[in-house]
Amino acid sequence: MRIDPRQLRNCLGHFATGVTVVTCGSAEDPHGATVNSFTAVSMDPPLVLVSLDRRSRSCGLLEGNPFTVNVLREPQDELALHFAGHPTSKPVRWEKPADGLAPRLAGSLAYVACTPWRCYDGGDHVLFLGEVKEFEFHGGDPLVFYLGAFRHLGGAFEDVPWLESADHPGLSWFS
Repeated sequence: MRIDPRQLRNCLGHFATGVTVVTCGSAEDPHGATVNSFTAVSMDPPLVLVSLDRRSRSCGLLEGNPFTVNVLREPQDELALHFAGHPTSKPVRWEKPADGLAPRLAGSLAYVACTPWRCYDGGDHVLFLGEVKEFEFHGGDPLVFYLGAFRHLGGAFEDVPWLESADHPGLSWFS
């Protein structure tokens, strides 16, 4: 069966994701790209993954360099668009990084600052794993991307704690 890339993209668009801006460079010359391909990989060592189109400028800038994943909050739609190639008139506010880390965006919901761990071929993308060196999070609601549009998260309707999941590796019967 031949896979139609547009139809696959439409299918994958049914998975709601958070919206991040991956930043790199120096405090004097920062760069960023809007990315929704971000995930936690490991707690020991602490690793996260971002996936960038290998043709993008950011992909070349990230290779072998520290990066920061900035989790956007509502209503940072314009900031997401800015780093997706649609610049806005609002100035971007940056925060100075700790030594050896990439710059981060001011006002994000959370950030995860990383040093390079490994990178892997991912077809038309490159998968970058970063070792978490610093992180911070704040209260608020995330900006969400679903079916090709930014969305806002509604209120929680029930608690579903991981620790009560039948799939939790810490349960005695799991081992």
